[in-house]
Amino acid sequence: MSAPVPERILTAARGWIGTPYRHQASARGAGCDCLGLIRGLWREVLGAEPEVPPAYSRDWDEATGAEALWQAAARHLIVKPLETAAVGDVVLFRMRRGAVAKHLGVQSAHTPHAKFIHAYSGHGVVETMLTAPWQRRIVARFQWPALITNET
Repeated sequence: MSAPVPERILTAARGWIGTPYRHQASARGAGCDCLGLIRGLWREVLGAEPEVPPAYSRDWDEATGAEALWQAAARHLIVKPLETAAVGDVVLFRMRRGAVAKHLGVQSAHTPHAKFIHAYSGHGVVETMLTAPWQRRIVARFQWPALITNET
């Protein structure tokens, strides 16, 4: 019997640690950005991507205020209440008040020592403590869609 999806996501995500940061890339070991990490995990654990994103800028359309990343996540992942943190969740961050949400990560541990794995400009894919400043930036939390079928 296969491991539950959260465990498979976490194992796969840890395999991406050390991958260099590359805008719009999604190749383990070669380069990725935060969306590329999520896309790569989808391919490794769930199969073919449901949608290939169009080219996107580093500012994620801040000038227009369009929440493109949030909308895409909501199309393919299952929205969860913010207070229901679980290992394997995809977390979406708003890096500045009033800006569009434009950073993603995978929760790798929760209380009392919450952590997440993400691709961060200048650092590559890393596992980071989910400190209060990071937690305040979380605007949405998602569950991978296969969790429903694997838990029923």
